[in-house]
Amino acid sequence: MLTKDKIRKTIDALPDDSFSIEEIVERLILLDKVEQGLQDIKEGQVHSTEEVKKKLERWLK
Repeated sequence: MLTKDKIRKTIDALPDDSFSIEEIVERLILLDKVEQGLQDIKEGQVHSTEEVKKKLERWLK
């Protein structure tokens, strides 16, 4: 989960002179996705390489 501190750090890392709202939103979405991925790992919600390969084979048929 994102915290105010992480959001502040992300915004503080932006250039001082100019940036767009889109850049802020993109960075926050990326940060949120990374946080979600780390949480999935902690909860054991991961797939092995072999599982992924099998799924890809079915999708690419």
